[in-house]
Amino acid sequence: MSEIIIKNVRKEFDDFVAVQSSSFTIEDGEFFMLLGPSGCGKTTTLRMIAGLELPTSGEILIDGQDVSRLPASQRDIAFVFQMFALYPHMNVRNNISYPLKSQGMRRRDMRAKVAEVSKILGIEDILDKPVGGLSGGDRQRVALGRAIVRDPKAFMMDEPLGALDAEFREHMAEELRSLHDRMNATTVYVTHDQLEAMQMGDKIVVMNHGVIEQFGTPQDIYDRPATTFVAEFIGSPAMNLIRFEGQLAAGDDAVSVGSHRVAVPQSSATAAGKLVLGVRPEHVQLNDASAEGLAARVVATEYLGTTQIVTLESEHGEVKARTAASIDVGVGENLRLGFDVRTLSLFDEADGKVIPSALHDQARDRAGGWAHG
Repeated sequence: MSEIIIKNVRKEFDDFVAVQSSSFTIEDGEFFMLLGPSGCGKTTTLRMIAGLELPTSGEILIDGQDVSRLPASQRDIAFVFQMFALYPHMNVRNNISYPLKSQGMRRRDMRAKVAEVSKILGIEDILDKPVGGLSGGDRQRVALGRAIVRDPKAFMMDEPLGALDAEFREHMAEELRSLHDRMNATTVYVTHDQLEAMQMGDKIVVMNHGVIEQFGTPQDIYDRPATTFVAEFIGSPAMNLIRFEGQLAAGDDAVSVGSHRVAVPQSSATAAGKLVLGVRPEHVQLNDASAEGLAARVVATEYLGTTQIVTLESEHGEVKARTAASIDVGVGENLRLGFDVRTLSLFDEADGKVIPSALHDQARDRAGGWAHG
């Protein structure tokens, strides 16, 4: 399989910039996710890697070779689409073997290769069936088989599970990840579903308006978001963003949120004005009204089985807390909110970027840098 390097890649369509100058590396054998909302540039980025679109500027290297100007047919990459793109007049066997036939492979070798791939995917019993009568899951397996059968350098997948219902999507996501692990295949996967990205990916690029907001492991992106966009896009419920007027000097380890002093990760930068305190719902502590902390009133509770989502109103806006369902809180109750300093992020509202701290610097360094757009 292959290492893929993206260097300052930009794509323009007339006056519209679909992807701004973007750089990142997809390591050999990695399951790599391009994540973001519709129109963020993730599919355009995938199509440039595959050769279906040529970049306006920048370089794309596969195994050290600059393929930026090469068409898709010369990149040895397999593409799996959301809508499967199968040949309806052919049966399963012929759909899978078609790429091999196009390459002039001998019939005996084709049969052996199709048998090998169909066993991996568990579709040996449907090889002679027409694809038109198959379930969505089986059609997806056939599409994967056609991609796998020719041993490409890398796989490009554009929302391949998007046409499946929610329950089956989860099952197929597990199968895809398991298949990837068995083959150790370099895979680039586009999705707008943050749960899918977190579940399957080794690394994630989060994109917005053609810009890379953050690049890193699922854990780092969840725990240490680089921007307020990432903080709100990743997580359900999203990270709480508590807005306030404040100031911070390099070396400070606390900040005043209104009349309350909150311990924060030790800052390595200076900031003043409109600041944003970020905390995940599961890290919000609900304390008695007589305790220290940010004052808030319970306005709603949502029971989720073993946990509950408690919605509170504070002078700095709404805050959601995820707590054990056994904790008894009622609507209208006044509480104090506490936070664990190790779980907090602090952002500058003006540009939406995280204010550097030792904890965030470590996450950024593990990714080799964050925003490359």
